Amino acid sequence: MAASFEHVPVLSKEVLHFLNPRRGGVYVDGTVGGGGHAELLLDQVQGDARLIGIDRDPEALEAASARLERFKDRVTLVRSNFSALQSVLDRLGIDSVDGVLLDLGVSSHQLDTEERGFSYWGNKLDMRMGPDAEKTAAQLLAELDEGEIERILREYGEERWAARIARFVVERRKVRPIVDVEDFVSVIKAAIPAGARQGGPHPARRSFQALRIAVNRELESLETGLAAAVDRLRPGGRLTVISFHSLEDRIVKTFMRDESKGCTCPPDLPVCACEKKPRLRVLTRKPVAAGDEELKANPRSRSAKLRAAERVFVEREF
Repeated sequence: MAASFEHVPVLSKEVLHFLNPRRGGVYVDGTVGGGGHAELLLDQVQGDARLIGIDRDPEALEAASARLERFKDRVTLVRSNFSALQSVLDRLGIDSVDGVLLDLGVSSHQLDTEERGFSYWGNKLDMRMGPDAEKTAAQLLAELDEGEIERILREYGEERWAARIARFVVERRKVRPIVDVEDFVSVIKAAIPAGARQGGPHPARRSFQALRIAVNRELESLETGLAAAVDRLRPGGRLTVISFHSLEDRIVKTFMRDESKGCTCPPDLPVCACEKKPRLRVLTRKPVAAGDEELKANPRSRSAKLRAAERVFVEREF
């Protein structure tokens, strides 16, 4: 239910600083969740700024609708993946925007709802962020071959024991299907040697991250969404992204760096042939992290990293 949907926005002061919202602007919150960041943005502007909130999760949109009720004339909520930003804005008749925010974390509500299967204490092994995801986590574990499971765990979870876990998954499903969280956690614990499970984070953390990324095609969505955001930003518009693990942060960092560069031709080429112009100016030399005060109030902010960039004017050559 929407009433139980908690959305504590991380790095809220930093988001407002780098997004720099102003009266009359049009802003996109591509992962609106429960509306926490959106509410802060609209409160700060106190004018006729417009906000487009996008989310895959119907429960999130229900919560955001209730939270943003007082701004309803200035808010449009859309159930979609932020990777479809171009088509969302086309349908709304919006050519360009003044800012785009992407908060890539899993919400507290999603983590704490057992039926969603994002946490180690859940029941159904689902992990879908929205009904647009084609397969549940349980379906992937049942259908993928051993090599593909290993690849997912290694690439998306950076899991040292990916090969053993994949092998144990395949052996377990010969006996009975892996349908709930407890099943998957027990397989992971059986696969990882006892000595490697002493201390540190939960032994299933990396595997859960990997499977969630695969279910929701998160990295592909991020790459597409970042490109779409820059395409639609007006000169001076800001792109602000909060990531929660190294794979996401690496994609954001690389994307912003590449978009801030001009000519990529070999240095020995006398005349530029690529005609590439910088489209972004990076505003964060290093990722911005939560301070001590926020970490005490919201421990889930500990892995949040914010990066921001500004759209620059690209002069066309005729």
